[in-house]
Amino acid sequence: MTEIDTSVPHSARIWNYWLGGKDNYPVDQAAGDAYTAVFPGIVTIARSSRAFLGRTIRYLVREAGVRQFLDVGTGLPTVDNTHEVAQRLAPESRIVYVDNDPLVLSHARTLLTSTPEGVTSYENLSLYEPERIIEAAARTLDLSRPTALILSGILGHVPDHAEACALVRRLLAGLPSGSHLSVNDGSRGTDPAYEQAQDAYNETGAVPYFLRPVAEIEAYFEGLELVDPGVVSVPLWRPYEPTLAPIGQHGGLARKP
Repeated sequence: MTEIDTSVPHSARIWNYWLGGKDNYPVDQAAGDAYTAVFPGIVTIARSSRAFLGRTIRYLVREAGVRQFLDVGTGLPTVDNTHEVAQRLAPESRIVYVDNDPLVLSHARTLLTSTPEGVTSYENLSLYEPERIIEAAARTLDLSRPTALILSGILGHVPDHAEACALVRRLLAGLPSGSHLSVNDGSRGTDPAYEQAQDAYNETGAVPYFLRPVAEIEAYFEGLELVDPGVVSVPLWRPYEPTLAPIGQHGGLARKP
């Protein structure tokens, strides 16, 4: 297994720190604290992204009847992981997690808990290997049936937007009609303070994450049928609470025709 580098802050571990998790190191905590000192709202963004993921999964299970989930760029286990939300509502749900972070791999057993009726599995693969991801997912999922592809906070790690779009298309090509795509990522145009903080972070030598204009996030859903209300700031996507303010994180859910 690839050795875990604890000398350089890692975005997945910093995100875990902001979510209140324990799978991070002093270097990640220091980077996370430095970021929040400049932009305290990042904790709200992290938690709002997680809440959006939960709401989309609940929609997929309750309203779209989806029982299969392919979560690429899983990140570190926290609370309400994809399988926990889905299997709470539909115990027979099947979930494949995909990530290539060695720390995530070391905690994969946390992601592999499942109801007796359902299944979870973990594949140590990169987003840049879409065909291999689909091939591996087919060992756990029946890819002749609708499947939800989840890309939560990962596409911003792809420097080139055209390449990010191509990766989404290649993943979706392996899924049948009736499948869904759930994406949420950091955005530009809503919160200049967030943009300034993230741009500064990207210059530190840590793994960069690129905020994108909303139009570029919308482009991931090209050719799909967006679920209302479309691509919006994540707190505004079918919120359980009214009057939430928009933040620099946009997402949406769409069906493959």
